Amino acid sequence: MSEATAAPSAATPDAEAAKRQKEHVEKLLARAAAESTGTAEIGGERMEYTASAVFLPVGADGLAGAAGEPQAAVLTTAYLLKGASAAGRPVCFAFNGGPGSASIWLHLGALGPKRIVVPDDGSMPLPPYGVEDNPLSWFEHFDLVFIDPPHTGWSVTANEAARKKMLSVDGDAEALAEVIRLWLTRHKRWGSAVYLAGESYGTTRGAAITDRLQTLGVAVSGLVLVSCAMDLQSIVFAPANDLPYALFVPGFANAAQFHGLLRGSLGASSAAAREAAEAFVQEDYAAALQAGSRLTEKERARIARRLSEVTGLPRALVEEKNLRISDQTFFFEALRDRGLIVGRLEARATGPMAASRTRDWEFDPGIEAIAAPYTMAAMAYFREQLGLDIEARYQVLNVEVNRGWGWSREGNPGFGRMGFASTSPDLARALRRNPHLKVLAASGRYDLGTPYSASDWSLARLDIPAEVRRRVAHRYYDAGHMMYTRQADLAQLKADLASWLRTPRAAAREGSGRGSGRASRRSSRAAG
Repeated sequence: MSEATAAPSAATPDAEAAKRQKEHVEKLLARAAAESTGTAEIGGERMEYTASAVFLPVGADGLAGAAGEPQAAVLTTAYLLKGASAAGRPVCFAFNGGPGSASIWLHLGALGPKRIVVPDDGSMPLPPYGVEDNPLSWFEHFDLVFIDPPHTGWSVTANEAARKKMLSVDGDAEALAEVIRLWLTRHKRWGSAVYLAGESYGTTRGAAITDRLQTLGVAVSGLVLVSCAMDLQSIVFAPANDLPYALFVPGFANAAQFHGLLRGSLGASSAAAREAAEAFVQEDYAAALQAGSRLTEKERARIARRLSEVTGLPRALVEEKNLRISDQTFFFEALRDRGLIVGRLEARATGPMAASRTRDWEFDPGIEAIAAPYTMAAMAYFREQLGLDIEARYQVLNVEVNRGWGWSREGNPGFGRMGFASTSPDLARALRRNPHLKVLAASGRYDLGTPYSASDWSLARLDIPAEVRRRVAHRYYDAGHMMYTRQADLAQLKADLASWLRTPRAAAREGSGRGSGRASRRSSRAAG
């Protein structure tokens, strides 16, 4: 058979797959909204709401989008207060991160009128799993709209070109900004104050979306950043990038104190461990990393000894690692003598090592404890209470999306394309463009995925003048990445949100992040 004869049949499977994908998106968009009603006891008041889960289309950009076919079907799940006027009721759009994560974590963990309850200590509960009223829901303050980005949950793109574009920093922000614009239009909510809440990579996208919405004519009143990750350079351990080695040390010290690895005054309290680590980073360690091989033997020995003391790791290991302790090193070495791995997203959690004591990162004890409970409870809730009878797999965390993400920013010229993805410039620009925009950042002290001190660093470097900086606040909590899984922190987060909403936008910024060191220690004490 000739190549000319074989080519058409070889292309057929791809063409058929593309056709099926397009038809799948069309079917999702043709589905009627799954609508239901409910009540929940929130803030001491019985609140009635309507819930509506519906797929919204994302069109092509620019002129092509005016009459073009939908490029994606994106699931939105909204809770609207019965009897409330649109003008008097703010609306908050919420999304998680990954990239590749659906929105069930914020939806059923903290913000929504229903919540999945898990143990405060980061351990995994016994089944069965279900939802119950969330008395600390943010529904007291806003109508809520949860968005599952393309290829998370049941949201999908219509073709390969759309998939490639939307699975990127800028394509993702453009798509979700369009979803928000369309939702406001369909629900006649252009008179409502608009808020955004993102977690983890959701803060990366949240910063970009806030600026993009301003361009679309939507003034965002407030942005909540849960477990901040706007500057990837601060959290990605990569060759020649010493920044995370410095920024993770306070988090390592906090976790080491919790697990009983620190001695003397360092082990007296988590606050003492953090303050000592922050001072060490600012006064000595950051400069030592910059010096590299120019350190004298005496200086090197002093840095190794102190890094060992504040992290609880053996000095020999610190020296072996050239004074640079990565997250993976800490996870596997901190409790190696106990045969345990330390959790990444929840450092209070641990998991057993293999009997062979390998250093293969097979799972994160910090997320395993809640992944199955959230997934199983969410699937039952979606079908039985919200009426979403979709049999396709709900992608709670799509690993393929995470691995294939496009990190290059479209607007970065020349050498700018070579660096780490960063959306803090987007947020800084949005803050300068909109004098009424304010920001609340929330960090868990036991989060070793996006450590609180890395968030301090990122927020302190926003390119904004002092009078604008007063609209940025940073609060701290004594759990991990999903700090709201701990009841006390869920309550504190809600209280901090309420206080932030009441605070005039021109008020002074109390307890906001100022980087590592003494200023950060003062803010940590103020936050409790």
